[in-house]
Amino acid sequence: MQKVEIYCDESRPDLFTSKNIYDKYLLIGGLKCLSCDREYIKERINKIKSDFNVKTEFKWNKVSKRKLEFYKHLIDLFFDLEDKIRFRCIAVEADKMDLEHFHDSDAELGFYKFYYQLLNNWILDYNEYNIFTDLKTNREKNRLNILCNYLDNSKLFAYVNSVQALPSRQVVLLQMTDLILGIAGARLNKSTKEFSAKSELLNYFESKLGHQINSTPKEEIKFNVFIIILQQRW
Repeated sequence: MQKVEIYCDESRPDLFTSKNIYDKYLLIGGLKCLSCDREYIKERINKIKSDFNVKTEFKWNKVSKRKLEFYKHLIDLFFDLEDKIRFRCIAVEADKMDLEHFHDSDAELGFYKFYYQLLNNWILDYNEYNIFTDLKTNREKNRLNILCNYLDNSKLFAYVNSVQALPSRQVVLLQMTDLILGIAGARLNKSTKEFSAKSELLNYFESKLGHQINSTPKEEIKFNVFIIILQQRW
């Protein structure tokens, strides 16, 4: 049985509770690696941070012209690591969310149901999982424990030991998740400005990927994007 770790983050979670005329999709995503590879991956990330004298947290919202080469090196690392690290995200078209009918008018409940969809389809039998998320304030204090229990019971021969919230400023793999998820969200929401640092980084990522970011086949392993098609009620 292999021990696996998943590092998760979300982008635009406020779309379930407020109108945003600019963005269409809420995204939830994660990076997955074997526990035995974690320290090696962290060392590679920290080496890049050291080379560029970056001492603080890195994330999509901090991408700038001045630090563009640093972020490009992180993208290079993501692809150089090949199957040692994998990304998956789901995108939900917020305008089509029917919170009243499907989620008891509870945006937080709806959000974690989609979190479950992201992770449940990534959990395989005969593996043992530890899942980490960025810190998030929930009205229901037991949300992560409930999520853990549902995931643990969803597979007969897989074990989900914990779903734990950690401060992203202390966890470079959560920061890496934020960066890759931010890139995916920028493409799907068409939110970058032409000639900006973020636009250049998005184009650089897609040049490494070999195609523009969009929904991928289910069997895509390295960089998987699932755009959920919600059915409108009659």
